[in-house]
Amino acid sequence: MKTVRLREGRDRSLLRHHPWVFEGGIAKGGGDAGETVRVESHDGRFLAWGAFSPSSAIRVRAWSFDEAERIDAAFFRRRIDAAVAWRATLPIASDAVRLVHGEADGLPGLVVDRYGDTLCLQFGATGVERWRDAIADALMAATAASGVSRLYERSDAAVRKLEGLDERCGWLRGDGPTECAMREHGWRLTLDLASGHKTGMYLDQRDNRAQLAALVRQFGLGTVLNCYCYTGGFTLAALAGGARQVTSVDSSAAALARVQTHVRLNGHDEAASEVVEADVNRFLRAARAEGRRFDAIVLDPPKLAPSAAHADRAARAYKDVNRLALELLAPGGLLLTFSCSGAIGPDLFHKIVAGAAVDARVDGAILQRLQAAPDHAGTLFFPEAEYLKGLVIRRRQ
Repeated sequence: MKTVRLREGRDRSLLRHHPWVFEGGIAKGGGDAGETVRVESHDGRFLAWGAFSPSSAIRVRAWSFDEAERIDAAFFRRRIDAAVAWRATLPIASDAVRLVHGEADGLPGLVVDRYGDTLCLQFGATGVERWRDAIADALMAATAASGVSRLYERSDAAVRKLEGLDERCGWLRGDGPTECAMREHGWRLTLDLASGHKTGMYLDQRDNRAQLAALVRQFGLGTVLNCYCYTGGFTLAALAGGARQVTSVDSSAAALARVQTHVRLNGHDEAASEVVEADVNRFLRAARAEGRRFDAIVLDPPKLAPSAAHADRAARAYKDVNRLALELLAPGGLLLTFSCSGAIGPDLFHKIVAGAAVDARVDGAILQRLQAAPDHAGTLFFPEAEYLKGLVIRRRQ
């Protein structure tokens, strides 16, 4: 077994069971891409078993902090069985669920979502890439009794380049059409595993979509603007809550076409759903110039800060779009604003939105703080898994 020895003082994070070892913390040692290595402190004490990544700034991702554990096919079966069993205990109002959430489930770099009888996964690190077949077998075994028969791979995330890995997509187990159907809170939704974002659907916003429906109903919100709408999850939520007009904005014509498909599929009046293919910032500026106002606005932008190095630039972008949204919000209206950038913490996000309110000359009360659905939960040892944060703000009269 190859060994990685850390510099003196660089063992504190592993002692707290945080799974990452950065390049600068390593004194000597290494391995091949994805190879399991023994991680030791500067004086030779065992710290963890981990997967080595010679190309990434995160040089080791820890598998286990138990010296007696062996990293083999049985290890992955145990971890996957535990992850699947944990989800079975959660109250999830959908037949689509996040089954494996990377480091939070002790499987760094692995994401697996389930849509009915189909799994969709991403390998985002060299360790899980090396164990690709064993992981696929373990997933199929863990879910077969519940009706899963297919496994599709969407390993095309940008993070693979940082790991020195090429993109790869296609069926790993089974085959057939990549179009899938799902239900969420009684709503009917569709997705395409091959062309959708990430693994097809943003399941992390499941509970927040239900919350929007409840808020629209509670406050009698008539007009709703859904920015970065993708395939219209929040649009359906607003209509389900009783909104009379929902405007959905996205830069993807294909996503907007699916919004209208979802509106029809769920029995809503298509005339109540306006779709606009546009850059969100440009749309917001044009709407401000036209004097438009909305009773509720949803801001769910893509990840603007892929790493801490991008945080300052992302903060400016978040501030700008929130300022514009607050200016378009009717008095007494609600803003649901989100950040999925792990490099932007909840406190910083609060400060960014507060700065946007100052610039917009708008006061508002924070009614709720939002987060990802529980099947995307982080752990005490790995807070980075809690990337999604949101605020529900009511503009004062």
